[in-house]
Amino acid sequence: MAYKPKRLNRSLGSDVFIFSVITFFALLMALPLVYAIVSSLKPVSELWLFPPRFFVSNPTLRNFSDLFSLMSDSYIPFSRYIFNTLFISAAGTAGHVIAASLCAYAICKMRFYGSRVLFKIIVLSLMFNASVAGTVSFIIISRLHMMDNYAAVILPAFASSLGLYLMKQFMEGMVNDTLIEAAKIDGAGDWRIFWRIVMPMVRPAWLTLIIFSFQGLWNTGASVYIQSEELKTLNYAISQIVSGGIARAGVGAAATVLMMIVPIMVFVITQSNVVETMSASGMKD
Repeated sequence: MAYKPKRLNRSLGSDVFIFSVITFFALLMALPLVYAIVSSLKPVSELWLFPPRFFVSNPTLRNFSDLFSLMSDSYIPFSRYIFNTLFISAAGTAGHVIAASLCAYAICKMRFYGSRVLFKIIVLSLMFNASVAGTVSFIIISRLHMMDNYAAVILPAFASSLGLYLMKQFMEGMVNDTLIEAAKIDGAGDWRIFWRIVMPMVRPAWLTLIIFSFQGLWNTGASVYIQSEELKTLNYAISQIVSGGIARAGVGAAATVLMMIVPIMVFVITQSNVVETMSASGMKD
C-alpha cells in the first residue's frame, strides 16, 4: 500500500485570522513611514499643533520647494553631496561584504590555529558601541594620513564585526564540508570554491548584509574625519540646511523623506531577493 503524505488543511476562519494578524502588524510597522510622509506635506503651522495630529488638513508641497531652493543656494553643487554619499555607501558596502565573506570563509572552513579564539574576540567586539572606540579610531586614521579623505569612512566600514559574524554563522549552517571536499577533489582551488560555490549558497546572508551596511553608510555624517566641504555627505548638508530652527521644521520633514528614499529602494530590491533565495537555499546531505 502506497504511503500518502498527510496534508495540513486550515479552515477559512484560520486563514482570515492569520491574514488579519499579518495585516495588523504590517500596518503597525508602516506607521512611522506614513507619518514621515504626512509630516513632510504639513505646513509649519500644523507641525506645531498640540495635541499633534496624525493626518494633514491642508497638504502642501512648499516644504519640498523650500528645500530645493535652499539646496540651489549652496556654493557647493548639491549633486556633489549626492555623489559623495553614493560613492561612500557603495564602496563601503561592497568592501564590507567582500571582506566579511572572505574572513568568514577562512574562519569557518579552513580552521587554522587560533580561529576559535579569534572568532570569540569578534563576538566580544559586538558588545561595544562604535563610539567607545571613537578616540582610538580617530588616532589611527590620523596616523595613517587618511583624514579629510573618502578612505577615512570607507576603510573602517570594511572591518565591521557584525558582517563577519553574520557571514560566519550562515556559512557554518548552509555550506557543507563534504561539498567543499568534493570540489577540491575535482581540482577546484579555494578562490574558485569561494566565488563559485560558497558565495551563491550564502546569497541571503550577503544580501541582508548589504541592507545593513548601505543604510548605515548612507546616514553617516562623516563630519569628524572629513573637513573639506566638497567631500562631505548629503546627510551633513541637509543637517546644515535644517539647523535654522523652528522656521525650517517643514524643510526638515521634507529632507527626512528624501533621505529615506534610497535606503528604502535598496531594502525593497534586496529583501525580495533574500526571501526568494531563502526559500530555495535548503540543502540535504
